[in-house]
Amino acid sequence: MKRDHNSSKTITLRIAGMDCPDEIKELTCAFNAQGGILDLSFNLMRGTITVSFDPSATDSEQIISIVRATGMRATLFSDRAASPNDRDGGERKALSLTVMAGLGTAVGLALGWLPVIAFHNTPWPSAIAYSIAIAAAWWHIAPKAWRAARRLRLDMNVLMTIAVVGAIGLGEWFEASTVAFLFMLSNWLESWSVSRARRAIQSLMELAPPIARVQHGDGTEAEIDTGAVQVGNRVVVKPGEKFPLDGRVIEGSTSANQAPITGESIPVDKTVGDEVFAGTINQEGAVVVEVTKPVGNTVLAGVIRLVEEAQARSSPSERFVDRFALYYTPAVIVVAVLVFVLPPLAAGGGWGTWLYRSLVLLVIACPCALVISTPVTIVSGLTAAARNGVLIKGGEYLEAVGKADVIAFDKTGTLTLGRPIVEKVIPINNTTVSRLLELASAVEQRSEHWIAQAIVAHARKEGIVAPPCDNYIAIAGKGAKAQVDGKTYLIGNHRLLEEEGICTEEVHGTMLEHEDCHHTVVALSSEDGPLGVFLLADSARGEARLSVEELRACGVSSIVMLTGDNEGTARAVAQECGVTEYRAELLPADKVQAIEDYKARGQRVVMVGDGINDAPALAVATVGIAMGGGGTDASLETADIGLMTDDLRKLPWLIRHSRRTQGIIAQNIALSLSVKVLFAALAVFGLANLWMAIAADTGASLVVTFNGLRLLRTKPSG
Repeated sequence: MKRDHNSSKTITLRIAGMDCPDEIKELTCAFNAQGGILDLSFNLMRGTITVSFDPSATDSEQIISIVRATGMRATLFSDRAASPNDRDGGERKALSLTVMAGLGTAVGLALGWLPVIAFHNTPWPSAIAYSIAIAAAWWHIAPKAWRAARRLRLDMNVLMTIAVVGAIGLGEWFEASTVAFLFMLSNWLESWSVSRARRAIQSLMELAPPIARVQHGDGTEAEIDTGAVQVGNRVVVKPGEKFPLDGRVIEGSTSANQAPITGESIPVDKTVGDEVFAGTINQEGAVVVEVTKPVGNTVLAGVIRLVEEAQARSSPSERFVDRFALYYTPAVIVVAVLVFVLPPLAAGGGWGTWLYRSLVLLVIACPCALVISTPVTIVSGLTAAARNGVLIKGGEYLEAVGKADVIAFDKTGTLTLGRPIVEKVIPINNTTVSRLLELASAVEQRSEHWIAQAIVAHARKEGIVAPPCDNYIAIAGKGAKAQVDGKTYLIGNHRLLEEEGICTEEVHGTMLEHEDCHHTVVALSSEDGPLGVFLLADSARGEARLSVEELRACGVSSIVMLTGDNEGTARAVAQECGVTEYRAELLPADKVQAIEDYKARGQRVVMVGDGINDAPALAVATVGIAMGGGGTDASLETADIGLMTDDLRKLPWLIRHSRRTQGIIAQNIALSLSVKVLFAALAVFGLANLWMAIAADTGASLVVTFNGLRLLRTKPSG
């Protein structure tokens, strides 16, 4: 329900008792009758409703009262609130009534052999026991049925009430009692199975500890709630403990098990300056961490937020099932009326016989197994992906990625590491390699440019200690200049050396030879002439080639690399990664056009990029996948799917996971419809009774739910 509005307030409520689409319909009708409600958004799997309202017409208390009037209970939702599937008094009451209905039915059946006066062909002790069982069930069902009937809405509570009353009228006390009990049992089992799916999401929220050990300036420590910890506070984390918040290591070293967040199976070494994430596990040494994000902005909080938001977005399968159910139930009701009326009028059959058969059809009309199967499967698929370090922003993208015809990769930071390294150092004019590295790192240590950082890192790796430099000057787009030991040195690209008039034939030939061969080339020169050349390259990821081969094995018809780099570099990387099709020297708009070209041919395109520079291409693709690099804000916000680690092996896993999810959805829909069709036919021919019909419906609901929950046991990739 949506209405235009200029100003509003929004609240999110946790609804105890909202476990079925029927409750959503009941709440929608209740809110439609209330003025001032602007927008409603339901999340069945999370058990919440988000309400936008006009504060001049209504308020939060009135909204909670509306929910309470439906027999459900509402509380303000918060990320730290208790689990929505925690049993409250209402759920315990429903279970107690279900047990009472079951016991009453069993006792009534056991007393059926007593030789006493019968009531409607049923011994009166049995009739009393059956009545108690029916009353126990009606205590829970009747209020819902009455509220639905007042709104002229035939939900399952109304249909079950009609079926039970009809069975009593026909003298079928046992069947009336059995139907009431099985319907109560079905409701409780449905609530329990949905709660299990909700617990999978709740387990993510429980990853981060609620308490942090904060170190004060005087060296003392105090344990406080993570919500009270401020950015910049120091937190002590001992071996075996979880990191309570995102931060940066400032003392100590350790290794961290990041599997709960990124899906990495191997612990990652952490030392001073390294980033750590809330919910990951400190394995070895005690460390002091400087907090960089408050509790609501951690990577884990972002993961939970995205997974929860994803549940609210309907997938194509969910939308199909919802549309089908919208027409299915009324159609079955019409058929049930016709079954009751036409045969006696046309053939003179007994009204009681055909009334009974129509009641069985009413029971068959319950669409719960069909409606609940798809969202449970989607949520299980989304949760399993999140546990494996893959964030999917909705069931639509989970389904779509498995149908990809084309997978387009960006090069830098996607197929390659995005961190160029020095591959070769070529000294000139009798300069030693160590002296060349010493001078180059001295000049470059003042720069933040990626080339400078790569040279400095390489020098450190070789054990070179850079001397200090003076009078450092950055030359934009070309290089840098500085003095070392009173002498001026220049480091930069080919163009800079030529402009300065110090590019000798030897240096010119060396740089020209390597510039078109997948290398970035810079040279170091003194006032007397060139001293040496550095060859840098952004190497392909170790898993890139294997991942591309696995994608082909999954049946992806076309794999292409889209890059802004020159033809030579693009060709070299494509060959190294096993990509046979590539397009080079593309601007961002050119990448968008390339994707549009594929889509114009009717192909579904998945674009994989770094989440920042490739934003236009990610947006226009059928599905955009961002390399997360530990869950950076930009990558999580840009694409439809985010990889929490830069691990390309997640892609073939994701394709297979998507297809498995689609397969389970198809199985569930087929099973649900098959059961309905079978028992509808049996009912018309008098081969099915009331308790058989509802038992079959309950069984189908459980089967499709547990079939969907199988996705939670999906094995991780890598």
